[in-house]
Amino acid sequence: MPAFVRKFFRLVVRLGLLAALLLTIGGYFAWRHFEAFADTPAGAPEGSTLRVERGDSFVQVLGKLRAAGVTTGHDLEWKALAARMQALPRIQVGEYALEPTLTPRGILGKLTRGDVIRYRFTIVEGWSMRDLRAALARDPVLDDDAASMDDAQLMTALGRAGVPAEGRFLPETYVFTRGETSLALLDRAADAMDAALAEAWAARREDTPLESPEQLLTLASIIEKETGKASERPEIAGVFVRRLRMGMRLQTDPTVIYGLGAAFDGNLRRVDLETDTPFNTYTRFGLPPHAIAMPGRAALMAAAQPLDGETLYFVARGDGSHQFSRTYAEHREAVRRYQLGGR
Repeated sequence: MPAFVRKFFRLVVRLGLLAALLLTIGGYFAWRHFEAFADTPAGAPEGSTLRVERGDSFVQVLGKLRAAGVTTGHDLEWKALAARMQALPRIQVGEYALEPTLTPRGILGKLTRGDVIRYRFTIVEGWSMRDLRAALARDPVLDDDAASMDDAQLMTALGRAGVPAEGRFLPETYVFTRGETSLALLDRAADAMDAALAEAWAARREDTPLESPEQLLTLASIIEKETGKASERPEIAGVFVRRLRMGMRLQTDPTVIYGLGAAFDGNLRRVDLETDTPFNTYTRFGLPPHAIAMPGRAALMAAAQPLDGETLYFVARGDGSHQFSRTYAEHREAVRRYQLGGR
C-alpha cells in the first residue's frame, strides 16, 4: 500500500477518534446539563397551582406550567424527561400545588402519582340542614350542585326518596378534591350516617322505648342540641328515655325552636312554648316527626345506651353544664337558683 494511502487512513482514524472523543465529551456535558435541569428547583411561585383537566395533552400541561410561572428548561427537555420517566400516559387529572422547591422531576412525579391538593369540609355536630346548606354555599372550592334543590329533591338525588334530610348527614371532616360536587360529598356523609346509625341501633339497650333507628336518630339530635358537654349526653338521654317510658312530655326547648323555623329571633318566649307545632314537645307527647339537627356519634350512642337513674328534669347552670333533678320540686329550686338568680 502506498505511503500516502497509509497516511490518509491514519488521519481518518485519528479524526474518527477525535470526533468520537468530542461526541463523548459533548454527550457527557449534555447529560450533566439534562440532569441539572431535571433536579434543579423549577422556581414555581409560592402558592401557585396547576390544574390538569381530562383530555389535556402534555403540550397543554406544559403550557399551563408556563402560565403558572414555571419558566425553567426548554420544552424539549421537559418532553425528554417525561418520556424518560414514562410519565406521558400516566399523568392524572386534578389540581396540584407547585411549591418553589419542586424540581421538574418532582413535578412530573406529582402528576403521575396523582398527588393532588386535598381540601376539607367539616359538618359540625348540631348543625341543621339550613346551617349545612349555608356552609356548602360558602365553600370556595366545592361545586354546589345541590343549591337549586329543595330537601326532598336532594334526598331523591341521593337515592333516599321520602327520607327527611334533617339529621341524615354525619358530622365529620370530609376530604375532597377540586371538581367534587356538594351532592357527591353529601352522599358520602349520608352513607356515613347510615353506618353510624346502624352501629348505634345494634348496640341499643334491650329495654329501649325507641321503636326504630329513625326514632333513635331523632332522640340523638335532641340530645345533641341540649348539650355540648360529652359527659352529660348519657344522663340527658336517660331523662328523655324515662319520660318516654312514663308517658311524660319531653318538654325540650330545641324542638320548639326548630318548629318555629325562621320565625325564631333568638328569644324563646312563653307564647312559643304554648303554640302548637308538630315539633312542640311541650304541647305534644312523644318524639317529634323527625330529627332536628345532625347528631354526632357520641349522641347516637347516648341515645342507644342512656344512663340509668331516677332524674326526670334538668336545667342549664349557665356554664355549659346542667343540674339534674329527680322531682319537680327539686327542679323548681334548680330553676330558681340557676335561671332566676336565686329569686
